[in-house]
Amino acid sequence: MTEHIARLDSRALVKVSGPDARDFLHNLLTQDVETLEPGALRFGAMLSPPGRLLFDLFLWGDEDGVMLDVAAEKRGALIQRLSMYRLRAKVEVATDQRPVAVSWPGVAEGFTADPRTAALGGRAVGERGANASEDDWQAHRLAVGVPDPARDVDDGTYPIEANFDLLNGIDFAKGCFVGQETTSRMKRRGEIKKRMLPLTFDGPAPAAGTEVLNGELRAGEVLTGRDGAAMALVRLDRLDGNLSVDGRVAAVYRPAYFPV
Repeated sequence: MTEHIARLDSRALVKVSGPDARDFLHNLLTQDVETLEPGALRFGAMLSPPGRLLFDLFLWGDEDGVMLDVAAEKRGALIQRLSMYRLRAKVEVATDQRPVAVSWPGVAEGFTADPRTAALGGRAVGERGANASEDDWQAHRLAVGVPDPARDVDDGTYPIEANFDLLNGIDFAKGCFVGQETTSRMKRRGEIKKRMLPLTFDGPAPAAGTEVLNGELRAGEVLTGRDGAAMALVRLDRLDGNLSVDGRVAAVYRPAYFPV
């Protein structure tokens, strides 16, 4: 099977180093940073104090700290946010100009398995000889049924609505992190009314914000997509029935990582 490799120009890197780097990030992010071994890769996020999603992050363990893989358009804002929290911590925050690469359907040589789900393939830092485009990768991601937090969320989205708890993006056993109280309460009490799920239909993707209807009832809204499929934020109590979008018959499907 041919491995596809693409460079993700939509992603960028931030290096956090220094003697306090791991403790500093561990207290901020949804993921366990203290046990992150050099070369290991984890998925996580930085949240606002009320628990809203600010940055989706891939965390690469380094000998002297952690490399953060973030949406390119948000790299400056991430650096600013980290600097705000730094205070007296002995850490340095700097950009790294190497690119991010992905491989699929498997984990190509020199890549590390995507920590969200094995179906996504692999991830790497640095040039890797691309033979496919980022658009090809986005089509694969959507086919697997994984949201793109950099494109599918707004400043009102909770990480659980974007399936971070199902995609290994939140360590509920690690202790405190910014936004932890709201996130843990939603998970513990089952207060999850909406989630991002893939939606299928015939024809081009409706505009972002287009209503998904269950009969005459609003069931959710379209986020981003392409011909025949889109990610949608949908109400879990209105998935069954006659769904439609933009006057077309639609269907929500549950990805393999999603609980039955």
